[in-house]
Amino acid sequence: MLTVERVEKSYRTGGLFARRRKQVLSGISFEWKAGECLGIIGESGSGKSTLGRLLLGIERPDRGSVRWEGRPADERRARRGSVSAVFQDYTSSIHPFFTVEKALMEPLTLRNKRAAIDSRRIDRLLEQVGLDSSYRNKYPHELSGGEAQRVCIARAVATEPRCILLDEAVSSLDGSVQVQVLDLLRSLKTAYDMGYIFITHDIQAAAYLCDRVMIVRDGRIEETVDVDRLRDVQSPYAKKLLDMVMA
Repeated sequence: MLTVERVEKSYRTGGLFARRRKQVLSGISFEWKAGECLGIIGESGSGKSTLGRLLLGIERPDRGSVRWEGRPADERRARRGSVSAVFQDYTSSIHPFFTVEKALMEPLTLRNKRAAIDSRRIDRLLEQVGLDSSYRNKYPHELSGGEAQRVCIARAVATEPRCILLDEAVSSLDGSVQVQVLDLLRSLKTAYDMGYIFITHDIQAAAYLCDRVMIVRDGRIEETVDVDRLRDVQSPYAKKLLDMVMA
Protein backbone atom coordinates (compact mmCIF):
# COMPACT_ATOMS: atom_id res chain seq x y z
CA MET A 1 0.00 0.00 0.00
CA LEU A 2 1.07 3.56 -0.75
CA THR A 3 0.21 6.23 1.79
CA VAL A 4 0.61 9.95 1.06
CA GLU A 5 -0.02 12.29 3.99
CA ARG A 6 -0.21 16.11 3.87
CA VAL A 7 2.52 16.46 1.25
CA GLU A 8 3.87 19.92 0.39
CA LYS A 9 6.43 20.73 -2.30
CA SER A 10 7.86 24.02 -3.56
CA TYR A 11 10.79 25.15 -5.71
CA ARG A 12 12.99 28.23 -5.79
CA THR A 13 12.24 30.66 -8.61
CA GLY A 14 14.56 33.29 -10.04
CA GLY A 15 17.88 31.52 -9.55
CA LEU A 16 19.86 29.40 -7.10
CA PHE A 17 20.13 32.07 -4.40
CA ALA A 18 16.63 33.48 -4.76
CA ARG A 19 14.41 33.43 -1.70
CA ARG A 20 11.16 33.34 -3.62
CA ARG A 21 9.56 29.92 -3.90
CA LYS A 22 6.71 28.61 -6.00
CA GLN A 23 4.32 26.26 -4.24
CA VAL A 24 3.71 23.24 -6.47
CA LEU A 25 1.89 20.81 -4.15
CA SER A 26 -0.20 21.62 -1.09
CA GLY A 27 -1.85 19.29 1.41
CA ILE A 28 -1.85 16.17 -0.79
CA SER A 29 -3.19 13.09 1.03
CA PHE A 30 -4.42 9.82 -0.46
CA GLU A 31 -3.92 6.06 -0.45
CA TRP A 32 -3.27 3.56 -3.22
CA LYS A 33 -4.22 -0.04 -2.51
CA ALA A 34 -2.59 -3.11 -4.03
CA GLY A 35 -4.12 -4.11 -7.35
CA GLU A 36 -5.85 -0.77 -7.89
CA CYS A 37 -5.47 1.43 -10.95
CA LEU A 38 -5.55 5.03 -9.75
CA GLY A 39 -5.62 7.84 -12.29
CA ILE A 40 -4.07 11.19 -11.38
CA ILE A 41 -5.53 13.74 -13.78
CA GLY A 42 -4.48 17.33 -14.22
CA GLU A 43 -3.69 19.96 -16.78
CA SER A 44 -0.15 21.07 -17.55
CA GLY A 45 1.35 22.77 -14.48
CA SER A 46 -1.08 21.15 -12.04
CA GLY A 47 1.73 19.42 -10.14
CA LYS A 48 0.88 15.86 -11.13
CA SER A 49 4.34 14.98 -12.50
CA THR A 50 6.00 16.49 -9.44
CA LEU A 51 3.78 14.24 -7.36
CA GLY A 52 4.92 11.30 -9.47
CA ARG A 53 8.58 12.04 -8.70
CA LEU A 54 7.78 12.11 -4.99
CA LEU A 55 5.97 8.77 -5.22
CA LEU A 56 9.05 7.26 -6.88
CA GLY A 57 11.41 8.70 -4.28
CA ILE A 58 13.24 10.75 -6.93
CA GLU A 59 12.52 13.84 -4.84
CA ARG A 60 11.51 14.41 -1.23
CA PRO A 61 8.54 16.43 -0.06
CA ASP A 62 9.18 19.62 1.90
CA ARG A 63 6.57 18.50 4.41
CA GLY A 64 4.43 15.43 4.88
CA SER A 65 5.28 11.85 4.00
CA VAL A 66 5.18 9.36 1.13
CA ARG A 67 5.38 5.73 2.26
CA TRP A 68 5.36 2.35 0.58
CA GLU A 69 4.25 -0.32 3.07
CA GLY A 70 5.07 2.07 5.89
CA ARG A 71 8.59 2.91 4.69
CA PRO A 72 9.69 6.26 3.20
CA ALA A 73 9.55 6.26 -0.59
CA ASP A 74 13.09 7.64 -0.87
CA GLU A 75 14.47 4.49 0.75
CA ARG A 76 15.57 2.28 -2.12
CA ARG A 77 14.74 -0.89 -0.24
CA ALA A 78 11.16 0.30 0.21
CA ARG A 79 10.70 0.56 -3.56
CA ARG A 80 12.83 -2.32 -4.79
CA GLY A 81 10.64 -4.96 -6.35
CA SER A 82 7.51 -3.05 -5.37
CA VAL A 83 7.27 -0.21 -7.86
CA SER A 84 8.62 0.64 -11.31
CA ALA A 85 7.88 3.39 -13.81
CA VAL A 86 7.17 4.17 -17.46
CA PHE A 87 7.60 7.77 -18.61
CA GLN A 88 6.34 9.87 -21.49
CA ASP A 89 9.68 10.28 -23.28
CA TYR A 90 10.36 6.74 -24.45
CA THR A 91 13.16 8.04 -26.71
CA SER A 92 15.35 8.82 -23.68
CA SER A 93 14.07 6.04 -21.42
CA ILE A 94 16.24 3.41 -23.11
CA HIS A 95 20.01 3.85 -23.28
CA PRO A 96 20.75 4.61 -26.96
CA PHE A 97 23.62 2.10 -27.04
CA PHE A 98 21.66 -0.72 -25.37
CA THR A 99 19.97 -3.39 -27.41
CA VAL A 100 16.42 -4.26 -26.41
CA GLU A 101 17.76 -7.41 -24.75
CA LYS A 102 20.26 -5.46 -22.67
CA ALA A 103 17.61 -2.91 -21.70
CA LEU A 104 15.34 -5.70 -20.44
CA MET A 105 18.16 -7.45 -18.61
CA GLU A 106 19.16 -4.32 -16.73
CA PRO A 107 16.40 -4.35 -14.03
CA LEU A 108 16.67 -8.13 -13.67
CA THR A 109 20.42 -7.91 -13.09
CA LEU A 110 20.06 -5.04 -10.61
CA ARG A 111 17.51 -7.04 -8.65
CA ASN A 112 19.68 -10.14 -8.39
CA LYS A 113 23.27 -9.52 -9.41
CA ARG A 114 24.39 -13.08 -8.77
CA ALA A 115 21.70 -14.84 -10.77
CA ALA A 116 22.11 -15.74 -14.41
CA ILE A 117 19.30 -14.39 -16.57
CA ASP A 118 17.51 -17.07 -18.57
CA SER A 119 17.30 -15.83 -22.16
CA ARG A 120 13.85 -17.37 -22.43
CA ARG A 121 12.71 -14.82 -19.85
CA ILE A 122 13.54 -12.04 -22.32
CA ASP A 123 11.56 -13.76 -25.07
CA ARG A 124 8.56 -14.14 -22.75
CA LEU A 125 8.66 -10.47 -21.81
CA LEU A 126 8.76 -9.45 -25.47
CA GLU A 127 5.92 -11.81 -26.30
CA GLN A 128 3.79 -10.40 -23.48
CA VAL A 129 4.06 -6.89 -24.94
CA GLY A 130 3.35 -8.03 -28.49
CA LEU A 131 6.91 -8.16 -29.83
CA ASP A 132 8.78 -11.22 -31.12
CA SER A 133 12.30 -12.39 -30.36
CA SER A 134 13.70 -10.60 -33.42
CA TYR A 135 13.52 -7.39 -31.40
CA ARG A 136 16.17 -8.61 -28.95
CA ASN A 137 19.05 -7.25 -31.02
CA LYS A 138 17.44 -3.98 -32.11
CA TYR A 139 18.52 -0.57 -30.85
CA PRO A 140 16.16 2.23 -29.78
CA HIS A 141 16.60 4.19 -33.03
CA GLU A 142 15.31 1.15 -34.93
CA LEU A 143 11.99 1.12 -33.05
CA SER A 144 8.78 3.01 -33.72
CA GLY A 145 7.29 5.04 -30.87
CA GLY A 146 4.78 2.31 -30.03
CA GLU A 147 7.46 -0.39 -30.12
CA ALA A 148 9.81 1.62 -27.89
CA GLN A 149 7.05 2.21 -25.34
CA ARG A 150 6.24 -1.52 -25.37
CA VAL A 151 9.88 -2.23 -24.56
CA CYS A 152 9.69 0.29 -21.69
CA ILE A 153 6.58 -1.48 -20.39
CA ALA A 154 8.27 -4.88 -20.69
CA ARG A 155 11.22 -3.54 -18.69
CA ALA A 156 8.85 -2.17 -16.05
CA VAL A 157 7.09 -5.52 -15.57
CA ALA A 158 10.32 -7.55 -15.71
CA THR A 159 10.74 -7.57 -11.93
CA GLU A 160 7.01 -8.24 -11.42
CA PRO A 161 6.38 -5.17 -9.26
CA ARG A 162 3.20 -4.62 -7.30
CA CYS A 163 2.72 -1.22 -8.91
CA ILE A 164 3.80 0.58 -12.08
CA LEU A 165 3.68 4.36 -12.16
CA LEU A 166 2.90 5.59 -15.68
CA ASP A 167 3.61 9.28 -16.21
CA GLU A 168 1.93 10.44 -19.45
CA ALA A 169 3.01 7.07 -20.85
CA VAL A 170 0.66 7.13 -23.86
CA SER A 171 0.31 10.85 -24.54
CA SER A 172 3.10 10.97 -27.15
CA LEU A 173 1.66 8.08 -29.16
CA ASP A 174 -0.74 8.23 -32.08
CA GLY A 175 -4.39 7.59 -31.28
CA SER A 176 -4.60 4.01 -32.55
CA VAL A 177 -1.30 3.10 -30.87
CA GLN A 178 -2.56 4.64 -27.60
CA VAL A 179 -5.50 2.25 -27.58
CA GLN A 180 -3.21 -0.72 -28.29
CA VAL A 181 -0.93 0.23 -25.40
CA LEU A 182 -3.88 0.80 -23.04
CA ASP A 183 -5.24 -2.64 -23.97
CA LEU A 184 -1.79 -4.08 -23.33
CA LEU A 185 -1.68 -2.47 -19.88
CA ARG A 186 -5.09 -3.91 -19.03
CA SER A 187 -3.98 -7.43 -19.98
CA LEU A 188 -0.68 -7.15 -18.08
CA LYS A 189 -2.52 -5.94 -14.99
CA THR A 190 -4.47 -9.20 -14.96
CA ALA A 191 -1.51 -11.39 -15.90
CA TYR A 192 0.74 -10.03 -13.15
CA ASP A 193 -1.93 -9.19 -10.56
CA MET A 194 -0.51 -5.70 -10.16
CA GLY A 195 -1.83 -2.15 -10.06
CA TYR A 196 -1.06 1.17 -11.71
CA ILE A 197 -0.77 4.83 -10.85
CA PHE A 198 -1.66 6.45 -14.16
CA ILE A 199 -0.65 10.12 -14.38
CA THR A 200 -2.23 11.87 -17.35
CA HIS A 201 -4.00 14.94 -18.68
CA ASP A 202 -6.24 12.66 -20.76
CA ILE A 203 -9.42 11.93 -18.85
CA GLN A 204 -10.63 9.51 -21.54
CA ALA A 205 -7.51 7.36 -21.26
CA ALA A 206 -7.83 7.37 -17.47
CA ALA A 207 -11.49 6.35 -17.68
CA TYR A 208 -10.56 3.47 -20.00
CA LEU A 209 -7.83 2.08 -17.73
CA CYS A 210 -8.50 3.16 -14.15
CA ASP A 211 -10.75 2.14 -11.25
CA ARG A 212 -10.88 5.66 -9.82
CA VAL A 213 -9.42 9.03 -10.64
CA MET A 214 -7.98 11.84 -8.54
CA ILE A 215 -8.30 15.25 -10.16
CA VAL A 216 -5.48 17.68 -9.32
CA ARG A 217 -5.66 21.45 -9.79
CA ASP A 218 -2.95 23.96 -8.87
CA GLY A 219 -1.20 21.45 -6.65
CA ARG A 220 -4.28 20.41 -4.68
CA ILE A 221 -6.67 17.49 -4.92
CA GLU A 222 -9.86 18.86 -6.40
CA GLU A 223 -11.89 15.66 -6.28
CA THR A 224 -11.55 11.86 -6.19
CA VAL A 225 -14.20 9.70 -7.80
CA ASP A 226 -14.74 6.11 -9.00
CA VAL A 227 -14.60 5.85 -12.78
CA ASP A 228 -18.11 4.42 -12.99
CA ARG A 229 -19.35 7.59 -11.26
CA LEU A 230 -17.26 10.02 -13.27
CA ARG A 231 -20.34 11.78 -14.62
CA ASP A 232 -21.35 12.57 -11.04
CA VAL A 233 -18.34 14.77 -10.21
CA GLN A 234 -19.25 17.67 -7.94
CA SER A 235 -16.59 20.37 -8.28
CA PRO A 236 -17.04 22.97 -11.04
CA TYR A 237 -13.48 22.37 -12.26
CA ALA A 238 -14.00 18.60 -12.58
CA LYS A 239 -17.26 19.20 -14.42
CA LYS A 240 -15.47 21.57 -16.78
CA LEU A 241 -12.82 18.95 -17.60
CA LEU A 242 -15.50 16.35 -18.24
CA ASP A 243 -17.55 18.73 -20.40
CA MET A 244 -14.48 19.46 -22.54
CA VAL A 245 -14.14 15.76 -23.29
CA MET A 246 -17.81 15.14 -23.92
CA ALA A 247 -18.30 18.24 -26.11
